[in-house]
Amino acid sequence: MRADELFRTAERNDVGLILQFIRELADYEKMLDEVVADEATLEEWLFDKQKSEVIFVLEDGEEVGFALFFHNFSTFLGRAGIYLEDLYVRPEHRGKGYGKALLKKLASIAVERGCGRLEWWCLDWNKPSIDFYLSLGAEPMSDWTVYRIAGETLTQLATGD
Repeated sequence: MRADELFRTAERNDVGLILQFIRELADYEKMLDEVVADEATLEEWLFDKQKSEVIFVLEDGEEVGFALFFHNFSTFLGRAGIYLEDLYVRPEHRGKGYGKALLKKLASIAVERGCGRLEWWCLDWNKPSIDFYLSLGAEPMSDWTVYRIAGETLTQLATGD
């Protein structure tokens, strides 16, 4: 299969499929109960506001996985990077090289756009993914801790309460 037949950029009419992939990934990560996204919200942020991008990986024309990503910025590098929010390949299609193909595609997008890096988070318990990422030469950022403010805490911080 030619590279141009292996990937497809998501379009507005793919919002339902994107949400389906997000839910499948969340289920795999044992976090399905945390998914509050809906089609209208995804359509607004992905296509109206253009804050993120999605590419699908295809097998015989059928979407079997996806990557959702957006640009971040490194002040130290003085340039943008790509942050991979989600990468998911359906279980029945794993082991066929689709995950690696998606990461290679994202790396090529990063290089084309002049980005300084490609990065993502991985759950500590997800040993198959960690082993896969390490096999590609990815380096864990052991000196950093992720912090998050969300929900009511975010609102309280914003309003000064």
